[in-house]
Amino acid sequence: MNSVLIISVIAAICTAAAGLLHLSMVPAQSTNSTILFLVGGIAQVFWVIPTIKRWGFGWDAVGLGGTLVFVLIWVITRIPDNPITGRGGRIGDTAIILETLQIVFVILLGILMAKRR
Repeated sequence: MNSVLIISVIAAICTAAAGLLHLSMVPAQSTNSTILFLVGGIAQVFWVIPTIKRWGFGWDAVGLGGTLVFVLIWVITRIPDNPITGRGGRIGDTAIILETLQIVFVILLGILMAKRR
C-alpha cells in the first residue's frame, strides 16, 4: 500500500469520526448550534469520499478550509465574552477528542495536498 493511500484512509477516518461526533451532538430542540452540528457533521462524513477518491486540489482545499473554520469557531466560543455566544464555553472530553480528530485531518490533508501537487 502506498503512503498517499494510507494517509488518505487515516484522514478519512478522522473526518468521519469527527462528523459522527458532531451529528451525535445535535441538540434535541432547535438551537443556534443545531444547523451548525447537523450540516457540519454531514459534510464531514461526506468528505470521506473526496478524500479517498482523490477528487482533486479544489475538494481538498474546501475540506481543509471547512474543517479549519469548525476548529476556529470552537476556539472562539471558548473565549470569555466572545462575539458568538457572549461567554466562554467549557472544554469537555468529547470536545478534546473532536478537535484532535479535526486537527489531525487538517494536517494529513495538508500533507496529501503537498504530495499531490
